[in-house]
Amino acid sequence: MLENTYHHDLEVVVLRMVAGSVVNYNYLVIDTNSRQALIVDPAWEMTKIEFALYSHSVQLKGILITHSHHDHLNLAEPLSKKYNVPIWMSQQEIGFSNYHSPNLESIQKDSWCVGALNIVPMLTPGHTPGCICYEIGGNIFTGDVLFAEGCGLVPDLNAAYDMFHSLEYLKSKVSKSSRIYPGHSYGKKPGQLFSDVLDNNIYLHFNDKNSFAAFRLRKNQAKSNIFNFR
Repeated sequence: MLENTYHHDLEVVVLRMVAGSVVNYNYLVIDTNSRQALIVDPAWEMTKIEFALYSHSVQLKGILITHSHHDHLNLAEPLSKKYNVPIWMSQQEIGFSNYHSPNLESIQKDSWCVGALNIVPMLTPGHTPGCICYEIGGNIFTGDVLFAEGCGLVPDLNAAYDMFHSLEYLKSKVSKSSRIYPGHSYGKKPGQLFSDVLDNNIYLHFNDKNSFAAFRLRKNQAKSNIFNFR
């Protein structure tokens, strides 16, 4: 468990999860008044999640999924069943993935609340057709859309174009004072200010979709340790 972030009546607990050589981040988002909580992209280490719920004395009220890849939802259904809470995913991602769970709910609103946590979904396709980011109290949970140091892989040219437009959308909507909580890290701690990400992330510096796509789809990326998450 890494350093937590507090913002008014909200706390973000950062959970670093490991499965073999795969490292990714889950986030427990807590309404510090009601002690109600959400978890973003739960995967790999159930014991670590349950300890976080216990040690922070919170009630899990829902599961937010940014996209349907296994390393972002492999604990969604077990948690949903155990705590009888909804799993939220974009309708586009449900259609793309054919993911099923008894408590799965497609996102139908521009925003909704759990306790005092106001959840604002932002559809950001590219890595998958239904990728979604969540804004909660000035914190942006980006899954594999945006990392501090880069952005997620895309399967083809059209997806690269989608990713470019999604990143442009985030640039237009997200406050520079917001904090970015991605699904993976190459070394920078989750919770970087968006202003710093804007300055240092090369994928946010392209001016047109074609140059972005050429760079995102460049050859021999595997040789640069693109899966060397930390």
